Amino acid sequence: MALAGTLAAAETAAPVESLDVVARMLKDRLGANSVSFLITDFTGGSVVRLGAAGSVDTDEPARRITLRGTLYDDVIRTQRPSMEDKGDDALVRIIAPVTNRGDAIGLLELFLPTAPDAEVMREIGETAHALAYIVIANRSYTDVYQWSRRTAPLSLAAEIQHRLLPSSLACEAAQFAVAGALEPADHVGGDTFDYVIDRDTVQLSVTDAMGHDVDAALLATLLVGALRRARRAGAGLAEQARQADQAMREHGRQGYVTGQLLRISLIDGETEFINAGHPWPLRMRDGQVREIAPKIDMPFGFPAPHSYRVQSLDLRPGDRLVMLTDGMLERNAGRLDLSELIGRTRALHPREAARTLIAAIVDANHGHLQDDATVMCLDWQGVGHSRRAADTGADLTSASTSSRTRQNIPGP
Repeated sequence: MALAGTLAAAETAAPVESLDVVARMLKDRLGANSVSFLITDFTGGSVVRLGAAGSVDTDEPARRITLRGTLYDDVIRTQRPSMEDKGDDALVRIIAPVTNRGDAIGLLELFLPTAPDAEVMREIGETAHALAYIVIANRSYTDVYQWSRRTAPLSLAAEIQHRLLPSSLACEAAQFAVAGALEPADHVGGDTFDYVIDRDTVQLSVTDAMGHDVDAALLATLLVGALRRARRAGAGLAEQARQADQAMREHGRQGYVTGQLLRISLIDGETEFINAGHPWPLRMRDGQVREIAPKIDMPFGFPAPHSYRVQSLDLRPGDRLVMLTDGMLERNAGRLDLSELIGRTRALHPREAARTLIAAIVDANHGHLQDDATVMCLDWQGVGHSRRAADTGADLTSASTSSRTRQNIPGP
């Protein structure tokens, strides 16, 4: 199954049928008894099996398969294909990650009559990688992929909130890996996170709108729209903050939003940030977690006269930076030692670390949050890492070893 042929066959089909075409190609070529694609839901803690075109009943919530403690979870966490062979003429089960640049989109699952050799396993892995691009290319044309990620009905506020997030919740480049996770409260609290990679910089933001439900979601929409507009026009952090603040004061109906903006140069690693009344970030370096105490400016939209100060942040290769919202700190979440948990999850990919932190907050609150809980996790590798292998995430430029390799954590 050549990559060009796989992509051409998928493009020939209707967007909702593209995965079925690839599944049939794999089934015919490998003699598989069944081939299916499982997509991760919004929480990252479950997957949903997509049926064949025409059999997906979108009138009901998708059936969730919880990941915790399963082989699916192992494959997503390690980003390595897995084979389960029980012998005694039983079918051999193959699971491969469907991932693009660190964003774990889902899984490819096959049942074969016999155990595949190394060449077939390689072909399955390559097809799974191609599937990631197929999903990305087709999900803008149909709601099936969005429906599949909804294992519980979303409120209007939650729908608005999810549409404000980046389309990929994680990303890997040579110099860094970043991932975000958001768990809405029972009454959505207006949290968002965002990131973008330009030619010379990576920019991140975490924001928290006042209030709950649709009012908070509308404030978040206004704030994120203003930040993106300024950023896409080439504005620096100070101007982005000024325009966001102006938009809130002019259109926010006396509402306000706390936030943190971060900008890192991919040329020299210089890092600057703005704190607009937001909880302080945490940095892990050499096994020690420390809170970064910035100068704090007013939230966006606050009526008192104010301006925004661009501050320097000391970020070195090997550091992990964690930005969060106050939902990670309130009520029962206060019983958790976040610094200790960040230390224990250092060996995990930022995607898995963020998911683990959010899960701990949800567990501490018995599944019911009073406020949104959001976390962004950034691993900074340094500017010396200018290339990476798409299949392993390994550095290709120097004899120095990336933190991923040092910790023996495979990448997508």
